This record gives sequence, structure tokens and C-alpha cells, in this order.
Amino acid sequence: MAKLIDVIEYLNRGHVHYQIISHMHAYTAHNTALATHVPDSELAKTLVLRAGDQFWMAVLPADHRLSERKVKKVLEARHIRLAHEEELELLIPDCQVGAMPPFGNLYGLPVLVDKSLTEDDEIVFNACTHTEAVRMKFADFERLVKPLIGEIAERPIVRGEHAPEYRFEATHPDDTNNMMSGEA
Repeated sequence: MAKLIDVIEYLNRGHVHYQIISHMHAYTAHNTALATHVPDSELAKTLVLRAGDQFWMAVLPADHRLSERKVKKVLEARHIRLAHEEELELLIPDCQVGAMPPFGNLYGLPVLVDKSLTEDDEIVFNACTHTEAVRMKFADFERLVKPLIGEIAERPIVRGEHAPEYRFEATHPDDTNNMMSGEA
């Protein structure tokens, strides 16, 4: 379980230099990027998915889409799906839904990071609320979290371009959303 104060304490214990960015309410990755003045390609969005019987945090650039095919390959999983809101509330109770930081180790979840995020020196992500974000060195994030790194995302979405429809297999009666966008 983590709240903003828990994230700050965790970063301080890890001797990490970081910046807290306060911003206007933003509920999508794109709007968070705008509010924090960070390009979509440099803002990391965190999704929670279930692969078989295991929940994972998947971390990818805000302007990318999660690739079901690639995630299955990296995790060697036959079935994957995004976590439902009720599951998120149980797994990550102290964070606002859709604002979880990519610190799976604070929640007992392994973390899967898209390889493209390793190309930047810094990582910026939500910090348990829709009004705060954290900026830190990617090397420090990797040292603390020890994520599995792989190619899990599709190419960036170009604004105005028709994005292809991707869907996970529906496993919940209300699960008819396009889960690849990760706009929670």
C-alpha cells in the first residue's frame, strides 16, 4: 500500500534525487503530460494487468499502446487482461484509480517496463494522485524496482491518425473496453 507520502519515504530511503510536480487534475496520460509540461513520449503510464494467475504492473510511454502479443511473448503467458477497477481498488487501495506509481514492489507486484523508456535519462509518472507526479533518473528507478524490461508497447500514436483497434479477450461481463490505450 502506498500514498504520496509513502512514495516520498521510499525514494528518500533509496537515496534517490527526485522532483514532485504538482499539477492541475488530469485523468488521462495525455492530459497528465500536458499538465506536467512533459512530452507524451517521456511520461510513463502505469497499467495493471493479469497474466495467468499473476498481476503485473506494466509501464510504458504515454503515447504508446500496450501490445497484447508482445506482453504475452515477454511473460510467456497464454492469457492476459487489464485489471478491473474493483481489482485495482484491492491491489492499490491508497492510490486514486489510474494514478498508481510504477513501484510494484510497494504493492507486491512485479513490474514490466517497455524497453523504450530505458532510452531516456529520466522517468516521470503519477504519484498516487491525479494532481502530483514524480520526476527521477531512470537508473535510480531501475535500481529500486528491478523491473523486467522488454518490448511490450506498439509504436507511438500520432494525433489525428486512425489508431488500429486492439482488444484483449473479454473475461468480465463489463469488459468491452479498448484496453490497449491505457487511458485510465
